[in-house]
Amino acid sequence: MGGSPVLVPYAAYLRVYEPLGAFPEPERGHWYRYAAEGASRTAQDELRQSLANLVAVPPIAVPVRESGDAFVAVIGGVTHICPWRTRLRGWLALEQAGTLLPDPVLDAMLPALVREQAAAEHESWRERNPDARPWIRSATWHVPVRWFVLVGDDEREYEPAGAGESKEPVMRYRTPMVQARRRVARALRVLKDALEEGPLIDGLIDVGRWLEEFHPRSLVELDYGGLVHAMGPELLAEDRSAADVAEGLAALREGDSEAAGVAYERLTDRWRAVRELQFSS
Repeated sequence: MGGSPVLVPYAAYLRVYEPLGAFPEPERGHWYRYAAEGASRTAQDELRQSLANLVAVPPIAVPVRESGDAFVAVIGGVTHICPWRTRLRGWLALEQAGTLLPDPVLDAMLPALVREQAAAEHESWRERNPDARPWIRSATWHVPVRWFVLVGDDEREYEPAGAGESKEPVMRYRTPMVQARRRVARALRVLKDALEEGPLIDGLIDVGRWLEEFHPRSLVELDYGGLVHAMGPELLAEDRSAADVAEGLAALREGDSEAAGVAYERLTDRWRAVRELQFSS
């Protein structure tokens, strides 16, 4: 479930920022210099680079070299790094592309020969790097319900266009890794007691396993990314999706399936409306 240079700009992101000390040398030295130089990139920078690869002739399915860029966050005086790892994420995205796009569309964007070459390169690279994992996950035209389990409504940060350091609107949540893991564990206990096995539980287990790959003092960020442009200021200001998920889980914990259903329906109706925007002309 990697992020993707192939997907449209209307994507949300789940990122992990690890403390600088979590990286081994010589990578730690690279990120130390990178952060000291103020070289942190923005999501718009990454998107522009990804789209430039797609319009190249022939199209570049996966970068030839791994990106040396990252997102940087300084929290409590501690520098945290979220590497882009665009090459790895490009490979992971190609693995999923066949399930997301019809063959004629996929062939038009990335010819079969290009995809086959990328897959062979990924297999060879994976043999040399069996423990590699992305720091960033992405989802187009929605935020997966399971992501909201990781965060709390009190961690919600919304800045309309022009209100913060960026001219772009911002909608995100940030939470300590230990808190995110604790919420996953609690939610799984509730869901397994109340529901049958299914995509929601499976997806949450997958996210929980991914989080376990990182340093316990990491920071987890849920960023609406390009969805802020699709939703608009009114929808963003009213959005309380994390609160809806927490309310639903609390109701299930108390055995009140009706109240849980109301919260879940409110959540799904909101995101169904967002997803339908991709079909509007």
